[in-house]
Order: sequence, then structure tokens, then C-alpha cells
Amino acid sequence: MAIITKKPRNASLRFQTFLDTSHLSKDKPEKSLTVGLKKKGGRNVHGRITVRHRGGGAKRLYRIVDFQRSVHDIEAVIKTLEYDPNRNAHIGLAVYKNGQKRYILLPDGLKVNDTVVAGLNVDPKVGNCLPIRSIPVGFFIHNVEVRQGAGGKLARSAGTSIQIIGKGDEFATLKMPSGEVRMLSLDCWATIGILSNADFKNITWGKAGRTRRRGFRPTVRGMAMNPVDHPHGGGEGRSKSGSHPVSPWGKGCKGTRTRRRKSNLIVRRRK
Repeated sequence: MAIITKKPRNASLRFQTFLDTSHLSKDKPEKSLTVGLKKKGGRNVHGRITVRHRGGGAKRLYRIVDFQRSVHDIEAVIKTLEYDPNRNAHIGLAVYKNGQKRYILLPDGLKVNDTVVAGLNVDPKVGNCLPIRSIPVGFFIHNVEVRQGAGGKLARSAGTSIQIIGKGDEFATLKMPSGEVRMLSLDCWATIGILSNADFKNITWGKAGRTRRRGFRPTVRGMAMNPVDHPHGGGEGRSKSGSHPVSPWGKGCKGTRTRRRKSNLIVRRRK
């Protein structure tokens, strides 16, 4: 994986960088594992905007990814490595020996024609899925369950992983990508390896149009608004009246803790 810089044939290309995708498949996605995706524009089921600055963007097909690794004890061959517009990690098409097909999150180091398997007693090698109980201490894992059987919820984005730093009778101690140290049940399943496409965070988007195609709309600074629209608005010159940064509704941001419930499973909170 490498970052590509193009010749500045025009002003917008001067600062843009791109990811090398030459190793990815150019085939269309597996039709049986895709569904249409309706845009929501940041709105919830009641039609209210809960995530601001979302809307528009290029059309997408949703790839159904198997976060549960539901086919157990049957080997699968990785047939294609594919780009997924719905996430920043790459995905791989796993074809099982019984003919079933599944998309899985692609860990770093997994190539076409490699075999992966999920099961209680499989080898802890890259791409294999098994309970945390069977994974040695010190290994890096991704797509980790929070509740047994619910499917992977933790460490699913590009370049992320969780390290197992200890085990007890019932719980394993994990170091999260955020730096938080927490415990999870040994019966939760996880996949071995660090997720692919770690260079995603190093992309320079370079122009507003690329961001709009990803479904992000413009963001207006609070200081540029009127006092009626934002707590930072108004004032002579650039003044914020000495207050701490807040959201449009007065909630503290930039470091304010927002967790409501305390969890006994969190050993050390994220910084």
C-alpha cells in the first residue's frame, strides 16, 4: 500500500494524494452479497438530523459483510480483494468449500488464494476467527465481539487492531486502539490480524469536491455565525468571550467527557 502523488496538471491535483489500489480486484462486487443503499442525510427514523453535515455523495451499493463469521469449521479461499465504498478497510470475498460465499474484513497480509477458517479449535493465524480464549496473549485482533454471538463490533476500521495483554478465568484484558484498557469475556470471538489499508488516514483529499462525493457537506464555524445561531457567534472581531468551546446547543466539546454509564469492565479509560 502506498500513497500516490500525481503531477499537478491542474490546480486541484497539486495537493491531492491517492491510495495505490493496483492490488485490488477490478471485477464487479458479488451480486448475491449486495443490496441497494438509501441515503439518510444524517437523519434518524424520526426524520430528525442527528449527525450534521451529511448528505449527497456518490451512489453506492452496500456489501453485506459477515461480521459474525457464521460458517464454522469449513475452509474458505480468498478469491478477490475489493474496495468497499461503505468503509475505509478493504474487504475480501471468501468462497467456502461447501459453495457458500461471504465478504469478510480484510486483514493486512492476506492475499488471493489464501485460506481462512472460523472455529473453536482453529490455528491462530491471520484471517482466522476463534474465541479470545483460544488466542495467545500478545496477539493483535480485530472485528471483536462485545457480546458472544452478536458479531464483531470493535476494531473494524482501516489499520486498527486490539492487543490481548492478559487473561483471567472469565475475562481477557484488551488494549483498544484509543488507548483504553478494558475487559471482555473469553467466549467473545475475534479475528486474528491488523486490518488493511492503514494508509487511509494519510490521504490528502485536496479539494471540496472529493469530500462532497463521500457524502460530507460543508461545515460552518460557530464564530462565523450570529449570536442567535451559535454560542460562539457575534462579537466585535474574533472573540469567543473567553468561554470553553461548545456545540451549538451549549454542550462542551474538544475533550469533554460524554459517557453516561460507568462500566466495571473498563480498567483504564481512554485519554
